[in-house]
Amino acid sequence: MMSPASEPSFNPRPAQREILDYRGGLMGVSAVPGSGKTWTLSLLAAKIIASGELADDQEVLVVTLVNSAVDNFYQRVSQFVGEMGLLPHLGYRVRTLHGLAHDIVRERPDLVGLADNFQIIDERDAQNILEDVAQTWLRAHPYDLDGYLDDEIEGNRRDWVFREQVPKLVNEIALAYIRSAKDWQLSPERLRHLLDQIPLPLPLAEMGCEIYTDYQRALAYRGAVDFDDLIRLALDALEQDNALLERLRYRFPYILEDEAQDSSLLQEKILRKLAGPHGNWVRVGDPNQAIYETFTTANPKYLRQFIAARGVTRRELPNSGRSTLSIIQLANHLVDWVQEEHPNPNARPALAAPPYIEPTPEGDPQPNPPDNPAQIHLIKRKFTPQEEIQAVADSLERWLAENPRRTVAVLAPRNQRCIELVDELRRRRIEFVDSLLKSTSATRATAGTLGNLLRYLADPGSSSKLAVAWKIWARSQGDEDIPGMESIGELLRKCTHVEDFVAPGAGENWLDSTGLTENNPEGCQQLLRFREHLWRWLEASLLPVDQLLLTLAQDIFTQPAELALSHKLAVLLRRASDAYPTWRLPELTGELGVIARNERRFLGFSEEDTGFDPDHYPGKVVVATIHKAKGLEWDRVYLMSVNNYDFPSGAEHDQYIAEKWFVRDRLNLQAETLMQLRYVTQSGDFEWYQEGVATQEARQDYVRERLRLLYVGITRARSELVITWNSGRQGTALPAVALIELQNYWDKRFQQQEPV
Repeated sequence: MMSPASEPSFNPRPAQREILDYRGGLMGVSAVPGSGKTWTLSLLAAKIIASGELADDQEVLVVTLVNSAVDNFYQRVSQFVGEMGLLPHLGYRVRTLHGLAHDIVRERPDLVGLADNFQIIDERDAQNILEDVAQTWLRAHPYDLDGYLDDEIEGNRRDWVFREQVPKLVNEIALAYIRSAKDWQLSPERLRHLLDQIPLPLPLAEMGCEIYTDYQRALAYRGAVDFDDLIRLALDALEQDNALLERLRYRFPYILEDEAQDSSLLQEKILRKLAGPHGNWVRVGDPNQAIYETFTTANPKYLRQFIAARGVTRRELPNSGRSTLSIIQLANHLVDWVQEEHPNPNARPALAAPPYIEPTPEGDPQPNPPDNPAQIHLIKRKFTPQEEIQAVADSLERWLAENPRRTVAVLAPRNQRCIELVDELRRRRIEFVDSLLKSTSATRATAGTLGNLLRYLADPGSSSKLAVAWKIWARSQGDEDIPGMESIGELLRKCTHVEDFVAPGAGENWLDSTGLTENNPEGCQQLLRFREHLWRWLEASLLPVDQLLLTLAQDIFTQPAELALSHKLAVLLRRASDAYPTWRLPELTGELGVIARNERRFLGFSEEDTGFDPDHYPGKVVVATIHKAKGLEWDRVYLMSVNNYDFPSGAEHDQYIAEKWFVRDRLNLQAETLMQLRYVTQSGDFEWYQEGVATQEARQDYVRERLRLLYVGITRARSELVITWNSGRQGTALPAVALIELQNYWDKRFQQQEPV
């Protein structure tokens, strides 16, 4: 594709070079943690662009899982393309699956029954709608779930369960049901028809169908879709409009898919459609890091099947410079033990090899950290939950005093455990970073504010948009400083000729007709100050969009975080403007609207969304769930709560988070509901559904996923690793079977030193 003289500064390893030699067709890549897959895919995209194979209106499509990866890919592909002497930001598009689906649906919303101005509903609003619908269902069917409650719960306690616990459970069930139905492309109408053909009672499937129907009706009333609808409708559009499909196939002649172990059925169908029967599709991922499967539509089997399929070129990225040799050996031993000796045979497929993690070859520019087996501490001591918090905090105090310039994280399997540790760190005045636990409400508010101002500047004759701009400016001055702020806004909204206020001519001053000069002279003076800012903003609207956005931000915001975020948003809009030269303010404003409406799965600027960098926080404790830590690394990592509740093995005495204490027979009602949903789709066979089978299957799925979660946690550590466990709230939890095995393995090799 390229001449050697134009090779970029990145020096690929031999395994990476095999992938960079790709010339087309289907290729599946198994990549271990820390193997540099993002760099490799980014360079591959740049090489395709530099090869001259793309027409001016074609792009390499890169599809990845999370927003931070979108930003990383943009930066790295841009860097490589620039080193090759080409213009950055051209010839490639990076999207999450939801971003790609959004692009497809926006091409032909009418094709899937949507208006041109359809909205994508905020996740929080979607949850609120679902809660309202579920509550309505419960009021209409107060006793339908009574048969699923434990008979030993009676009287007032049973009433309390119905009042406090059942609504939460119904929400969880409904969310899993709706997501799965949409992934299987089942509409509420289709489900209703199928349920009517079933001769057996399926109360959970009936409940799910009714809630699903009302939920979709509520979305339709708002002219909105949710994130799961986006993907379903994108596939519908591709299946219905062959011209659209062929146009997109031409636009994206190469598809590079990252984090493919977290693909869903619909994601695979969409990308397979876009690639076509003879297309160019590269899928990269690590099935051992598939940790989002439980009650979602993701499943690592799709990547495994793809890699094993006939006609697919198979490659591996086995080398990782992230961790010491001891940590690599510990992770590899976990894989071997799970495959060969796990006491639960159903758990053995959880982790697979090859490839095993291999250290980097000699002379590699990113060598592994110096090995020191004494820096691995697999603590055998039994802690109560509070004792574990105290022990970890004590250890952190000692370690930080000696290592003020190194990075450290405490990772837990559940968010609540993280919050408990944060409380203790705050009490001890230990500096911590918990931004991975927070929402992005500040991001959405900032984007929404700037978007509303741009919306007025794109349509300066609109009185309603002028009124919104006034409220934004007035609030930036302080509500209490502007008498009659709301009433002034209503006056502006009723202004029939906005130019009479913004730029009045002789004898045409709109203010004179409002009575504000006499009735609210202080408010009138503030309105005049606002008009001065309007003039400034309207003049700035002739500037490039990033300069315009920064001008607005300087007048509206005072907090450093808001100003920093505004700069990032300005960069985003400038990049969009460069990529789409015909876009004007309405289209660019739409990009901010995407963020403000919380379509942040593919556009977002919280610290999490833009790429959290642990190296920015030396000497501070980063607290996160293991799920949020995926893709990140620290010098020292603590893994907490590695017991048989958070990491069960499938043993009879294990308990499972999804099995509620108030439900009879330890049934997992989410799993049973999805089994009934699957049963509905089976034609003609009305005998195979048996209650409890789905619960057992869900246990095994959860055991396998938790083994992968432990693997991910271990491989976040560069040099030092500490693993602890606690006995749980009831005092009956035991160390996870996998932790006991790792302790025994390590004891055989080295003398364990407990103090950390």
